[in-house]
Amino acid sequence: MKKWQKVDRPVPESDFVLQVTAGGKKICLIRDQQELYAIQNTCPHAGGVLSGGWCKHGEIVCPIHRYSYNLKNGRGAAGQGDAIRTYAVQQREDGIYIELSESWFKSLFS
Repeated sequence: MKKWQKVDRPVPESDFVLQVTAGGKKICLIRDQQELYAIQNTCPHAGGVLSGGWCKHGEIVCPIHRYSYNLKNGRGAAGQGDAIRTYAVQQREDGIYIELSESWFKSLFS
């Protein structure tokens, strides 16, 4: 089951790459050219923290080995053979929300 989770803090109106928490999960939240994106915060290649990276041509660039991933679909650049998880994100009047899957265990007991 998926559930919208509110981001734990306000974010700038200008472009940014930040680590945020939503539903107890660390997420990389990005505003690039006025579009919001939410992606996993760990690079699958070397475990780098993607919120420490930067955006270039619609991709997040990992600060460790400069692997890059498409912000819209999570696909790695040609030749990388990997991808990252992307999440739906909404800006509402009371903040930013990210759609996250609830664990099957938690959904049994809620």
